[in-house]
Amino acid sequence: MAGQDAGGRRPGHSRGNLALADGPRRAPAVTTRVKTAKGRKVGSTKWLERQLNDPYVKRAKADGYRSRAAYKLIELDERFHFLKGAERIVDLGVAPGGWTQVVRQRVPKAVVVGLDLLPTDPIDGAIIIHLDFMADEAPGQLTEALGGPADLELSDMAANTVGHPQTDHLRTMGLVEAGLEFAIEVLKPGGAFVAKVLAGGADNALVAELKRRFSAVKHAKPPASRKGSSEWYVVAQGFKG
Repeated sequence: MAGQDAGGRRPGHSRGNLALADGPRRAPAVTTRVKTAKGRKVGSTKWLERQLNDPYVKRAKADGYRSRAAYKLIELDERFHFLKGAERIVDLGVAPGGWTQVVRQRVPKAVVVGLDLLPTDPIDGAIIIHLDFMADEAPGQLTEALGGPADLELSDMAANTVGHPQTDHLRTMGLVEAGLEFAIEVLKPGGAFVAKVLAGGADNALVAELKRRFSAVKHAKPPASRKGSSEWYVVAQGFKG
């Protein structure tokens, strides 16, 4: 995973395959094919087939994580180290809970408050709020649950897609911008903001605002993000207050 200044371009680099001349050969991966059952849409069949063949989905199940997204946060934190020392953390778009599971493992003494419109099963040691982040009462409930200024705001929020890339981009960017507005209110100086972004043009204004508010702004696409996805993550550290 490569992180860089958010204003720059991501370098395109490929990884060559290294072969051992006399070493054992790896058996070819077995791909599971799914037939389209009566009443099931083709799109649903493709999604199921992708899930069954996704190594991160299998790994998440083995490791006890609720979603493959847990590895995105792990990979980002291993690169940027924003979880270390955080005492109060907000997790927006918490469902189904993979990111909060990682947070609880890495900073077990932190106050962790997650919020999502979707129901989320309880996570030991975390406060979960079932509410739309865009609801008027959401900021107040989050602030009260935190009990003080936050060190870190995480946002894996994304709007429901409609199949039109630019519309999907703008709707998700609206959530990211709302998340940033809340971060400006709740973060303590030196705090960090980590959020999912969909590429599409409106992200330039977001990056410019982040550079005004934070001392360091990077972006990265963790290996756990699917290759065909337009998502990337912005990591803004050193909130100026």
